[in-house]
Amino acid sequence: MFTINREYITNLLMDLVSIESPYFEEDKVMDYVYDWFIEKDIDVFVHHYHESKITGFKGKNLIVDLKGNKPGPTIHLNGHLDTVRLTSGWTKNPKGEIDGDKLYGVGALDMKSGCAATMVALKAFVENHKDFSGRIISSFVSVEEGPYGMGTNALIEDGYLENIDISIVTEPSAGFSGNTFPDISLGARGGYGIEIDLFGKSSHAATPEMGISAAKDAAKVICELDNVEYIKDPYLDKGDVCVVGIECDGGACSVPDYAKIRLFWHIVVGENQKTITKEIEKAIKRAKIESDYNIRFREAPSEDSRGFMPYTITGNEPLAKEFIELVEETCQEKPSLSYFRSIGDFNYLGSRLNAPAIIFGAYGENFHSGDEYVDLETVVKTSRTIYKYLEKILCKTQEP
Repeated sequence: MFTINREYITNLLMDLVSIESPYFEEDKVMDYVYDWFIEKDIDVFVHHYHESKITGFKGKNLIVDLKGNKPGPTIHLNGHLDTVRLTSGWTKNPKGEIDGDKLYGVGALDMKSGCAATMVALKAFVENHKDFSGRIISSFVSVEEGPYGMGTNALIEDGYLENIDISIVTEPSAGFSGNTFPDISLGARGGYGIEIDLFGKSSHAATPEMGISAAKDAAKVICELDNVEYIKDPYLDKGDVCVVGIECDGGACSVPDYAKIRLFWHIVVGENQKTITKEIEKAIKRAKIESDYNIRFREAPSEDSRGFMPYTITGNEPLAKEFIELVEETCQEKPSLSYFRSIGDFNYLGSRLNAPAIIFGAYGENFHSGDEYVDLETVVKTSRTIYKYLEKILCKTQEP
């Protein structure tokens, strides 16, 4: 009987972290994980997808599809194997370094920890349970950190996640919420990428009054975005607008006649493209600009991937409630309940599949920055929780 233990998970996680896998460059880590499952005699296959409209990227996802010999629910486990690119500020080895209970490295927390926890839980389940009910679909995807959540979006659009009953996403819920482990996220804010084009009138820089500066008008609009009226959600709180880029250039000595403001706008339930557009137009009106303008939502591979829709669940859905209870039982501590402030593949899973999506993973700090680390004991507990949940839901004693 295989027992989930810290040494085994630590060695696997060190291997994963040692393989550089920034988004769009996941082939090596995908090959490693594929070979790992094959060596463990666990059926795994590669899902190829091609995002031809925007990026031209040809990507891979890995899918482990385990079918029981009796009817039962379908549990989807989701994790991403890509990371952000190496940032500055590292004092530890970004390819993996252990210091006490902490494992440092790019992606150690976000989210190779969750992938390692799921991999070991699947190994334990396959070895310890030959007969079970229902089905397990475990996806290890690419380009979660990159644009559009392309890997998980492709799985949904290609029909691999139809008729699932629940998704468990092993993103580091405690690491993101700042709560102590264990923490369970029951939803997340959504968001859209937006661009505002401003069209002014050029003139010589010696006579700026004869032109219309798109740059100055952009600055006025940006200032008014501080006064947006957001909807307040009882669980997700409020949205946010962040200016992520400004482009304008008047050359050597001219008033710029064009400027572009790039935004990322986080939203809560009840907000959408129409409410965002309304708030932008109100900000532009308050700014009293002279430039003409155009508001554009980011072009996307498909209509459903244009934005990340917010979602919440109650936690009282039968499969979700059992998971929450199992976390407390396994970790011997009542979990805190939180809601993600940002976006991820969980948005697609929670808003597009008519099934609850829970986020549960390890604790650590410094995701997307230097000296990212994960607490190893919380990775072990995450793995044990996933395993015991699969066991509880899919291996219930069958009545004669």
